[in-house]
Amino acid sequence: MKGNEGNHERVLEDVAAKLRSLLPKELGVTRIAYEGPEVVVYARNLIPIYEKPDLIRNIARTVRKKIVVKPDEQVRKKESEAAKIIRQIAGEEGEIVNLEFEPSTGEVIIVTNKPGYIVGKGGRRLKRIIAETGWKPVVMRNPPLQSATITQIRSFYRENTKKRINVLLEIGSRIHRPLLFKNNYVRITGLGAFREVGRSAILLETKESKVILDFGANVSSYEPQKHFPKFENIDIDEIDAVVITHAHLDHCGLVPWLYKYGYRGPVYVTHPTRDLMVLVQRDYIEVARKEGRFPPYSESDINSMLLRTFSLNYGEVTDIAPDIKLTFHNAGHILGSAMAHLHVGEGLFNIVYTGDFKYANTRLLDKANTQFPRVEAVIMESTYGTQDQPPRALAEKNLIEIVNKTLEKGGFILIPVLAVGRAQEVLLLLIDAIKNKLIRGKEGEVPIYLDGMVYEATAIHAAYPEWLSRSLKERILRGENPFLAEFVKKVESDITSGGVKREDVLKSEPGIIISTSGMLTGGPAVEYFKKLAPDPKNSIVFVSYQASGTLGRKLKEGINRVELPVLEDGKQRVVSIDVKMHVFSVEGFSGHSSRTELIEWLRHLTPKPKHVILNHGESSRIDGLAKIVGKLRCSNDRMCLPKNVKIHTPNIRDSITFVEEDI
Repeated sequence: MKGNEGNHERVLEDVAAKLRSLLPKELGVTRIAYEGPEVVVYARNLIPIYEKPDLIRNIARTVRKKIVVKPDEQVRKKESEAAKIIRQIAGEEGEIVNLEFEPSTGEVIIVTNKPGYIVGKGGRRLKRIIAETGWKPVVMRNPPLQSATITQIRSFYRENTKKRINVLLEIGSRIHRPLLFKNNYVRITGLGAFREVGRSAILLETKESKVILDFGANVSSYEPQKHFPKFENIDIDEIDAVVITHAHLDHCGLVPWLYKYGYRGPVYVTHPTRDLMVLVQRDYIEVARKEGRFPPYSESDINSMLLRTFSLNYGEVTDIAPDIKLTFHNAGHILGSAMAHLHVGEGLFNIVYTGDFKYANTRLLDKANTQFPRVEAVIMESTYGTQDQPPRALAEKNLIEIVNKTLEKGGFILIPVLAVGRAQEVLLLLIDAIKNKLIRGKEGEVPIYLDGMVYEATAIHAAYPEWLSRSLKERILRGENPFLAEFVKKVESDITSGGVKREDVLKSEPGIIISTSGMLTGGPAVEYFKKLAPDPKNSIVFVSYQASGTLGRKLKEGINRVELPVLEDGKQRVVSIDVKMHVFSVEGFSGHSSRTELIEWLRHLTPKPKHVILNHGESSRIDGLAKIVGKLRCSNDRMCLPKNVKIHTPNIRDSITFVEEDI
């Protein structure tokens, strides 16, 4: 633990005294504590908060801390009694589907088909609920698909309430510790995804703090030297926080590994990223076991991470270390994806880490944010740094044509996808095309088979309509489920009700198979490929980036014979497979920005940075983009970069240090 315990207590006392002077007496404040990144005010009466919605926000600006008001434990009724009262207040008209009590937050989640009715005019029913039960109501719309992952995560928090509270207090004391150093610097070290794609990880250091930005796996190679970020010689006990931009394995896949080796600090994500992250991490270890590889962590390590995970909204400013504040902004890449704005020191340095981002509207999401309060440096992805992609409308037209031509020959269409993002984007297109009769099979509607994590990831999307594009959100809020139709089939590896057995898919009517993994590095997509590849009637369509060294990349480059392991009679052997199926790559569906979009994002970025650091791209893409970015320098156009902007293209383990005279 850094800092002095006595000083920490005095800091809390000063903050508490200031808060008590600003908060209305009617709240009946009982105590104030640091819990994780929040200053938590426990009170007997929360009605004033509902009557003056801006009250806490304004006070938070004054004390420059994130303030949360929770009902004191003493005023909360027993859960069974509170549930009865809530159902009486809502009545049958409220259509309550479920009530979930969260003791660690003092909240009761009310899942309903009629959120507006539960809130009531001017929030009158919410006020009654808080007044009569002592629990803080959180109203959620009943999603059109039920996510097992979300249910399990909520159950985990309920079952571990005491552990969670202890963790909050421990982390809170570390975040809000007194500053020891006044003179400062900022250092950025690339641990992964510099001059490569995969294993994204960055170490951000100041004299006071150390923060990890993303901690992913390289899915194109399982050799330890290539699979893991370069984390050697870093003391895990000195890490203050981990910030995860989105839930793809190459950005979040190895976070539980940190907990396996002793990290006990917080992880910061958006709300959807938390759920999707747990989903892909569980699948990661399950696939490893099935393929005979030793998983680098276990379910218990995921639980240890989840216990210390903090979920944030876009635009929510949060302390993550004594001298660093974090704000997430929409990245437009996948559901919940975020650009991380890091405010270091008292205005010393501001960094925007883009993670993966898309600067264009898609069926699924609105385009990435460009407006920030301050920016000194940008760490920017460069996946397509030298390549433009076809317009989305053309990509959609091409995919529909490939599907129709393959169906006419009586073949299957295999679309390997990342379960999160591309799967839902392509699924939305195909459902609309089939409903509008742009795609038709010989016997009418074409079946779409969802295998791997795709169905569960789609259910998580349906649970977060407010994080989706405006048009998609409106469809869900008016009771429509845009992600499913009668011809969409959930594939099961075992016999379960309502699904299709995996072994029966290829025995049925030809259709479209959407399955993980997107680069054919594992998962059911590889099993389908083994069976479909020898038949020229079939097609495989890649709709996302294929990293160097993956089977997907090799197929795109024209390889016509592959050697893959197969399991026969309980024994694994390697067989040669002739690739006679048609291989297509439909560019334009990527959740990454094209070259033009990357440049347009920089041109519209406000304010303009003094440093641009390029990462997440192969060397040729990085170098090519650096030349293009250099041409944006000028002095008399707000769409240009400053004439003195510095462009950095570091390698893995390179560090860039900014001292005050550089800033």
